[in-house]
Amino acid sequence: MILPIYIYGEPVLRKLAEEVDVENTDWKPLVADMFETMYHAGGVGLAGPQIGKAIRIFVIDSEPFKESIPDVQIYKGAFINPVITEEWGDDFVFCEGCLSLPHLNEDVVRKSNIHIEYYDENGEFHESDFSGYVARIIQHEYDHLEGRVFTDRLSPIKKMVIKRQLNDIASGKFRADYKTVRKK
Repeated sequence: MILPIYIYGEPVLRKLAEEVDVENTDWKPLVADMFETMYHAGGVGLAGPQIGKAIRIFVIDSEPFKESIPDVQIYKGAFINPVITEEWGDDFVFCEGCLSLPHLNEDVVRKSNIHIEYYDENGEFHESDFSGYVARIIQHEYDHLEGRVFTDRLSPIKKMVIKRQLNDIASGKFRADYKTVRKK
């Protein structure tokens, strides 16, 4: 089922997400819905808060980057109750966008490597290292679970430059090719 995506300005995007009870598998159909919603909206990641649920779950699929970045590592998966325990490596600048901030893209600096602990869509525990674009997608979605959006990582000057765009999005002045929730 395709779910509506919550847009910048919605309070759920600023909440610290709560852990999921991994033993109770009620969340499993949600993972499938999140993948379907992400693909429908043309994204590479989608977090619980973006569908109005302040829970620690996100899905990613880096395959859409393959067209523009031929050597990208392909990784598709769900991350339940993830904890990034380490970020290291070179600063990696990339122009990010977000389904909750339609048509807004800015350069964001993140570390090139991460170590993360999480449960997958089958409820199995993992400790993994990721690098490059996959690490970047994970960090972006992880920020959503911490109540942050990518614009929080911009310099104060850059935030001033895009302030009007952010205000427009928050007040409902945006267009998206997918279902959204933005209460005025």
